[in-house]
Amino acid sequence: MDIGSAILIIGFAALVAAFLLLVIGLVYAELMNSDVPCGVANRGKLRMVHGLFVGIAVVARILHRLGICHQVSFTRWFVACFLSHLKQVPAGLRVKDMTFSEVPVRVYEPTSVCDGLRRGLMYFHGGGWILGSIDSVDEVCRHIAIESDTTVISVGYRLAPEHRYPAQLDDCEKATCHFLSVAETEFGVDSHRVAVGGDSTGANLAAALCQRLACSEDRHLPFPCAQVLIYPALQMADFNLPSYQQNHAVPILFRGRMAFYFLQYLNGDVSLCQEVLEGNHVPTELRPRYELWLSPSNLPPECLTRGFYKHPSPEYDGEVYHAIKEGLEPEVSPLLADDALIQKTPRTFILTCEYDVLRDDGILYRKRLLDLGKDVTWQHVLDGFHGMINFFNQGWLTFPSAVQVVDGAVHYIKTL
Repeated sequence: MDIGSAILIIGFAALVAAFLLLVIGLVYAELMNSDVPCGVANRGKLRMVHGLFVGIAVVARILHRLGICHQVSFTRWFVACFLSHLKQVPAGLRVKDMTFSEVPVRVYEPTSVCDGLRRGLMYFHGGGWILGSIDSVDEVCRHIAIESDTTVISVGYRLAPEHRYPAQLDDCEKATCHFLSVAETEFGVDSHRVAVGGDSTGANLAAALCQRLACSEDRHLPFPCAQVLIYPALQMADFNLPSYQQNHAVPILFRGRMAFYFLQYLNGDVSLCQEVLEGNHVPTELRPRYELWLSPSNLPPECLTRGFYKHPSPEYDGEVYHAIKEGLEPEVSPLLADDALIQKTPRTFILTCEYDVLRDDGILYRKRLLDLGKDVTWQHVLDGFHGMINFFNQGWLTFPSAVQVVDGAVHYIKTL
């Protein structure tokens, strides 16, 4: 080997070593900013999983800044290649990929004999409106379909940043209406027993869709019989609720990240993140109404035991409001809808996790529904954290408590 080749090899090795040291340093710094409370299930594994996701995010940011690829594209690629492994379809289930009104869907049909028509479930995956896919919730949908004897439709709606609001909600509506129109004739499903549901931002889409359909003047199709909301994101007016304060650094969803997702969904201007976290985007005249619905006094006393302080009244910034004003509309923040609209929603299942920034969104929505005399079933996972459903039946990534989350939904769906 000549001297020039040796120098090139040494230089490349040094570059790789520097890159690895940079990644390790950034990952370590991120991990030091995280908080895994003692009450969280499988704390050690959560730390490890969080470290993996932070590593992916750090590498994605570096590649993005070097102009090699977009950070979201890299994250999607990594998750698809290494964290979304499709297994052989089990006995008793038929799975097929289709399109409903040009929207990709995956249909899970139990093959067991059924007396009469089956129930159905439209399922919308989570992922902050920018991540997630049909594949990422494949195990969850298989389990729900088999255990509850339900035909499940998993919807592959368009994602940000390529597609902004309302593309995601539009896709969910198109797929749902298509299924409702052919449920009985093509799938042997009772169109009056079709529920909508999802996890995290997918649950946001389910709740928003129910409200959108309730406002629709074209009601020739049956209305969803229920909404199944698993740790839902339901409002972007207040990022200082007790659950946001208590769990601001609990993996895998940090407080700042939720604001980031909302902004990506709306317009992609993440420079507004801090302004939104402070509440500067909420007009002064709207605050009394939102306070009525979002006040910590509406929460059960146990939600305040881990500490809470009243956030100072923020200074309203009209420019920020006009940039994100759609985010305060019910189609993005279903919790902020008027009573008359929420009154029209179907019966509801809400699952919340104690160590989740979105915990209070679900609990406050439950209270609004109950105050209006609506039928609500609530399940609270005391040792749960956000995103648990993504670790259901995922080999070494599996969290036992994820079974509790999925089976809670299964138990409820059986009652429909």
